[in-house]
Amino acid sequence: MTSPVSHIPAATAEDAIAHFSRSFRFETDCSDVYHSYQVGNADFVLADARGPALYRRGHLPQAISLPHATIDEKLLARFPPDTLFVVYCAGPHCNGARHAALALSHLGYAVKEMTGGITGWLDEGFALEGETTAAHSCGC
Repeated sequence: MTSPVSHIPAATAEDAIAHFSRSFRFETDCSDVYHSYQVGNADFVLADARGPALYRRGHLPQAISLPHATIDEKLLARFPPDTLFVVYCAGPHCNGARHAALALSHLGYAVKEMTGGITGWLDEGFALEGETTAAHSCGC
């Protein structure tokens, strides 16, 4: 008898390499973002996809407020076409970052989602900037 884990066979090593390699083209993690800022090598714009009130309550250092529902050509006119955006929202329970990533992609920008969002950032022990620490609500 097989377990629910092995009931469907695992991918071949070749397929796994292709899948996981491809996923890194779409996402990054909190530690990589933090490290990039620590060494002064942030070659991306970090964007908080939640609403302005939650951004004010607490956001990642260096992040701009870019609520996903407001993303349009006019708002992004200040960014060169080759800008790489890294978007985040509250965390795994929130899809605001994916909405933002889709909107940015529709406008031709390169984009990656920071997995874990604020929840992941705090789990790593990194600090937020803003008024309070109760800022990991979705509010999307």
